[in-house]
Amino acid sequence: MFTGLVTDIATVRYAEEGRFELGCGYVLDQDAIGASIACDGCCLTVVEVGPEGGEFQSVFSVDVSNETLSKTTLGTWRAGRKINLERSLTPTSELGGHIVTGHVDGIAAIISREPDGDSMRFEIDVPDHLARFIAPKGSVALNGVSLTVNDVDGSRFGVNLIPHTLQVTTWGELAAGDQINLEVDLLARYVARITESGS
Repeated sequence: MFTGLVTDIATVRYAEEGRFELGCGYVLDQDAIGASIACDGCCLTVVEVGPEGGEFQSVFSVDVSNETLSKTTLGTWRAGRKINLERSLTPTSELGGHIVTGHVDGIAAIISREPDGDSMRFEIDVPDHLARFIAPKGSVALNGVSLTVNDVDGSRFGVNLIPHTLQVTTWGELAAGDQINLEVDLLARYVARITESGS
């Protein structure tokens, strides 16, 4: 489980179908093997930890299934790409964002990026089958970042990011046309399921 509060930005050092090596600022050792880390919102398991490499405190590898590659943006990752990271919750962690599972529901697209006061407003388009889970003032995880939905219009919705979030995540570099990983709010998913079943 995660909160959607990014704690590091990693760099893809190596990318081959099904295997990625990431350099990060976390201090990891062999005990980290088997740990879960959210990478751009996708929960992945550490399968190998290498020695620190140059500018990085640690280097770790993850294996990715074909299912994950087909449902997320991971299939587009190449060496040099920046990735949002969040380590999994511990029993004493502060839940500052919202409950995020790291199970990406689908790929959304950034339609526009415009300044809005001190923040930056993004308009997002989601697949039609996921639009019903998006509600004004509800929560959503986009590339692993917990955000509040401002407004909804069909399959499109808006979010605002403050300067701090733009600085400490990869969102500062994202633009119209970019694809992003989307995880809908866990509570919205269960409410929709209960409603469908008539219970």
